[in-house]
Amino acid sequence: MKNRYSAQQVRPATSWKGIAGGAVAGAAVSAALVTALMGSGVMVPAGTQRQTNAQNLPSSSLNVATTSDDATTSEAVAAKCLPSVASISVQTPEGEGIGSGVVLDTDGNIITNWHVAGDATSIKVTIDGNEYDATLVGGDASSDIAVVKAELNGTPVTPIEVGDSSALVVGDWVMTLGSPLGLDQSVSTGIVSALYRNQLMSDSSGSTLYTNLIQVDAAINGGNSGGALVNDQGQLVGINSLLADAGGTGSFSGIGFAIPGNYAVDIANKVIAGEQVTHAYIGLSCATVNEQNAQANHLDASSGAYVAEIASGGPAEAAGIKVGDIVTKIGDLEVTSADSLLLAVRTNSVGDTVDVEYVRDGQTQTTSVTLGSDELLQAQQEEEAKAREEQLQQQYSPYQQYNQQPQSNQYDQYQQFLDQFGF
Repeated sequence: MKNRYSAQQVRPATSWKGIAGGAVAGAAVSAALVTALMGSGVMVPAGTQRQTNAQNLPSSSLNVATTSDDATTSEAVAAKCLPSVASISVQTPEGEGIGSGVVLDTDGNIITNWHVAGDATSIKVTIDGNEYDATLVGGDASSDIAVVKAELNGTPVTPIEVGDSSALVVGDWVMTLGSPLGLDQSVSTGIVSALYRNQLMSDSSGSTLYTNLIQVDAAINGGNSGGALVNDQGQLVGINSLLADAGGTGSFSGIGFAIPGNYAVDIANKVIAGEQVTHAYIGLSCATVNEQNAQANHLDASSGAYVAEIASGGPAEAAGIKVGDIVTKIGDLEVTSADSLLLAVRTNSVGDTVDVEYVRDGQTQTTSVTLGSDELLQAQQEEEAKAREEQLQQQYSPYQQYNQQPQSNQYDQYQQFLDQFGF
């Protein structure tokens, strides 16, 4: 799969202000779930877009009638949806951040991006002009979805009406709502300019997988992260998350991306219910094949994902894939790297059966793989992270003990030296 964004940077649409001041667009995405994936020895976790049952969520009673007059539609949709869109202010170890969120229910649960609230030490939300303290309920870092809960203390709020993001087609009218650049209760209109965009973003803390993204030309700027993308009926169809930054300035360049609403709300519902969020899992650890290493190692393909390790009893092993195979296609998606394999898997759901094309001994073969769940992998990664933390604590313990001892001043140290040698 070619990188569709090679001509520009793609940034999380969050505004951050350091303690010393100054706005910086595009906070680093925090995601720990697949940190160890890109090296060797860890199986590939993966997940997918899922359909959600929105019947459990309250919806607004206001109906929006679409007309040929765009202004009338925009006014009606904005009036319906703005009371359901929150401005989120967070304090993190890095500074102060501003993002957006969407009210899901009357209990005050708000969906947003993980890169907005995942690392927050304190959270405040503003809904329809009222400010509330809030706490992080949980989320899925690798999918960049989080839920925060406002302490409403009995104040009524208006949940967003949830639509069906799978019904979107290129050219559909859409509106983005949120707090771009800290300007809350802002809206922008446009159309769906493309569907099914995939992007993987990595930083020092891990990787975030964005699959089946909705591409729009409605403005998305820093601070819009976590806000609502709605259709012409005023129904939620996406969570605004990324902006394309052609000039590296952190500002909107005419293209933005939203996580599909069905997928985002499904994850949020699981988080609210206290359920574990799982993803599709193929059970492979891979390395990227390119022309250089293919020639150096006499490989049978010049691009793809080289299978370096297979999970015992995993889906790939059951389908007959072996170490040394080079995966070149999953379903309809070309696999040109280890990253693109992961993204291709994550476009599917747990239990889906996909055709996997691979090269072995110079021959192209195809097998069907029924994708499993990464639940066991998540538990394994948590244990490994815990073990690493304990190891670091043990290594650091002697320094802590030394620092906790009262330190004498230079005069005392000099006197101890004289006493030691009898002066």
